[in-house]
Amino acid sequence: MWRRKFIALLGGAAAWPIAARAKAQQTPFRRVGVMLVGLSHESKAAQHFRRGLRDAGYFEGRNVIIDWRYAHGDYGQVSEFVDEFIRMNIDVMVMDSTIGTKAAKRATSTIPIVMALVLDPVGSGLIKSLAHPGGNVTGLSMMTTVDLNSKRLELLKGMLPQLSNVAVMWNPDHPLHQQQVVDLKTRAPFLAIELAFVAVRGADQLEPAFSDITGTKAQALYVIEDPLFFAQRAIVLKLAAAARLPTLHDLRRFPEEGALMSYGPDLYDLFRRSAGYVNLILKGAKPADLPVEQPTRFELVINLKTAKTLNLNIPPTLLALADDVIE
Repeated sequence: MWRRKFIALLGGAAAWPIAARAKAQQTPFRRVGVMLVGLSHESKAAQHFRRGLRDAGYFEGRNVIIDWRYAHGDYGQVSEFVDEFIRMNIDVMVMDSTIGTKAAKRATSTIPIVMALVLDPVGSGLIKSLAHPGGNVTGLSMMTTVDLNSKRLELLKGMLPQLSNVAVMWNPDHPLHQQQVVDLKTRAPFLAIELAFVAVRGADQLEPAFSDITGTKAQALYVIEDPLFFAQRAIVLKLAAAARLPTLHDLRRFPEEGALMSYGPDLYDLFRRSAGYVNLILKGAKPADLPVEQPTRFELVINLKTAKTLNLNIPPTLLALADDVIE
């Protein structure tokens, strides 16, 4: 009798892995489409997004498929990628830009859309309000970015006390850059700074733009955040170095790769938090009911090596304010 019980027990144990595999095979895969207009799938931001999903219990190849699309700053590909996501029956779309989010909202009112970093979703008409977004769009807003223009100019003035002329690179095709331009024009006089605005719509216009910037006798360059400039940052930084121009940016990736300074929201934190929205939506939450959050972390990053190359002496008080100093 004991032998029969042992054989029965052994047979049941042998079946456990089969049952576990069968259950795993029945687990439905959820499909998330991520469009990175200015970033690439190898970026640190993408790594933090994956980490956010893992923290929520989603693992690529096990219970979620992530379809990556990246445009390298080419706005012309954005609508094409959105249409592709729709044909693929994506469960949730994640967008890294205002451009991508606007294209997605135009194309679908049913597929949930999560913003990872959008400047002004209320002003852009993407949502009704931060507390009650309505529709199919929610996520993270960088509405405070415009308010940071004064802070960035103050930091630049602190770095270069004799600063009086600053060139500003912007993209007229970005839906919110005009607002940034107006805001900068309003704030610069309080710091006795004159601005020269140089418009760039494509990568082929970068070199001519720097020729124009040189003609303005600018002492520094303020680059307004844009997927095009981020995707082409190697060229931007190379041309700025050749012109011996200190550059100011929103995102830390620029000083990490040779720019002088950045001040703005923590991009990696925003992408990690956007994964939390994906998790809630996949569990049944409606985007209309999920309040849009704003950045909680801002960071000043200074590249000391670049400062030395440009023969700049950074005031100790400014260095003390920095969240990260690259040497």
